[in-house]
Amino acid sequence: MAVAVVVPAHNEEHRIGACVRSVRRAAAQVAPLPVVTVVAADACTDATAIVAARAGARVVRLEGRSVGAARAAGIAHALHLLAGSGRPVWLAMTDADTTVPDTWLTDQIDWARQGYDVVLGTVRLTGGSRRLTALHDARYFRTRPAGTGEPWSHPHVHGANLGLSATSYLRAGGFAAMPTGEDRDLVFRLVAQGRRIARTDRHPVRTAARVRGRAPDGLADLLATLRSAAWGVQVPALRSAPRRRAR
Repeated sequence: MAVAVVVPAHNEEHRIGACVRSVRRAAAQVAPLPVVTVVAADACTDATAIVAARAGARVVRLEGRSVGAARAAGIAHALHLLAGSGRPVWLAMTDADTTVPDTWLTDQIDWARQGYDVVLGTVRLTGGSRRLTALHDARYFRTRPAGTGEPWSHPHVHGANLGLSATSYLRAGGFAAMPTGEDRDLVFRLVAQGRRIARTDRHPVRTAARVRGRAPDGLADLLATLRSAAWGVQVPALRSAPRRRAR
């Protein structure tokens, strides 16, 4: 097996270095499996691409202005780089404002070797206020079993913590060029195809608790809404079902 880690990035020069370094630490844990890390620098006007390359990533540049297009371009480049390996490829997705734990790839490969096609992981907030984190966590963890010791088969889908076989990805048609919701859209199609999916909290990633993000209707917008709720504004219920791809 070979592993491709793909990170979309738009003007993330201050965070992309830490992200790539965390991926490299995780990659060291699955040696001797070959691992290639690709940062898809989408419409960047800062030093994101330079910082990513210096941290050890391969960089592909595009002007898609779409996280879905960036993920797709990064995967296409990674598969091209690994085309001569003669191995099946496992794709691991994260985000530029995120750091992954050392066991991130180890756990995903373990699920893959058990016959799973897709691994959906969880996130933890970092860098935000305690109040904001508490508001987020109250909703995020509401389905987690309390004190039972049972594994949490969570309902979440995050492009920041997603793994799948390249075969499953290609047969599902890949990421759509959507400005947001591309992760839920892809997983919706994978579920429809009957792919074997692991929903696990074993390897949560750390993602920035910022209220001004890069993708509309993403985590940052949710956190901004929750922050408003702290001042007495009613918070709408979280969307539990994935968005269908626009036709």
